Amino acid sequence: MSRTGLLSQDRRAVIDAVLRNDFCSFVQGIFPIVSAGDQLLLNWHIEAITEAVSKVVRGEIRRLIITVPPRSLKSICVSVALPAFALGHDRTARIICVSYSDNLARKHANDCRALMRSSKYRRLFPGTRISKDTELEIETTARGFRLATSVGGTLTGRGGNLIIIDDPMKPQDSESTRQSVLQWFGNTLLSRLDNKSTDAIIVVMQRLHLDDLVGHLIEQGGWTHLNLPAIAEADEWIPLGGGRVHHRRIGDVLHPEREPLAVLNEFKRTMGSLAFAAQYQQQPVPIEGNLVKWSWFRFYDEQPDLLPGDRIIVSWDTAMSSSELADYSACVVLHVRGQTVYVRDVFRAQPSDER
Repeated sequence: MSRTGLLSQDRRAVIDAVLRNDFCSFVQGIFPIVSAGDQLLLNWHIEAITEAVSKVVRGEIRRLIITVPPRSLKSICVSVALPAFALGHDRTARIICVSYSDNLARKHANDCRALMRSSKYRRLFPGTRISKDTELEIETTARGFRLATSVGGTLTGRGGNLIIIDDPMKPQDSESTRQSVLQWFGNTLLSRLDNKSTDAIIVVMQRLHLDDLVGHLIEQGGWTHLNLPAIAEADEWIPLGGGRVHHRRIGDVLHPEREPLAVLNEFKRTMGSLAFAAQYQQQPVPIEGNLVKWSWFRFYDEQPDLLPGDRIIVSWDTAMSSSELADYSACVVLHVRGQTVYVRDVFRAQPSDER
């Protein structure tokens, strides 16, 4: 063999070692297999997700919640790549993957199957071989498996040491469906853990409602939460692995290369502020409002005269940019008398209104 050929083999061996041992690199390496024809736009949030998941694999975290906007590669990372990676390192791992519908569960199972049958995966993990392959289950020769099911699905007699819950609800779900998800999680899914003390659960989803599964689990406590809103609402330092962190400042967009601020503002305008707050900002609010309720308001016919001790307050809420897609800027003039507040005037406009 030529010197060039030897160098090429050595280079591939080094790359394979990195893919085999670093989950973020593994996700990058297998992306063309599970999303053929698409280009992976690597962003820091993918590193944050894979680092959080790696801590579960290493046993450092047993209960993990990841909340992230739609189309952020969460399913490829958690429902497709992670089971394959875990089974590559432990052929006996028993993994249960849950989605809101049978169709979605099948899609993720098919993607994971395609990955594990690829020549690249067999080269990275030659000891992991598939012995049983059905529509919803992949089993290794060492009796490890990835079992796919939907919320409410039957799991009688089955247990696992890692449960992955990926989008257990969809935006259109009703209150009764939300309650069914919570009951199924508490009464059925939790009991499927082989060892309640050491086994792990990962929940990854976009927020949909104050009383969705994530809201319920956060209220219970005991969960590590990686929260990634589309537009940062707090100044944060987010771990990326290897001692690296990402400093995210207030107003920073999650992935500007894919969804810049103008696109997010258009989403907000199209879908409405309540849905945007939940699905993109991961901050669901009650329909009637969280701080100010409509039932508090009354109407008056004539503006009251100003009396000694009254106050006039002018409050501005300005848009963050001057583009045509920017939010409205609004001004409210308030007349305060004791505990009573009169709204005397309201002004609302966009930058485009001045053109």
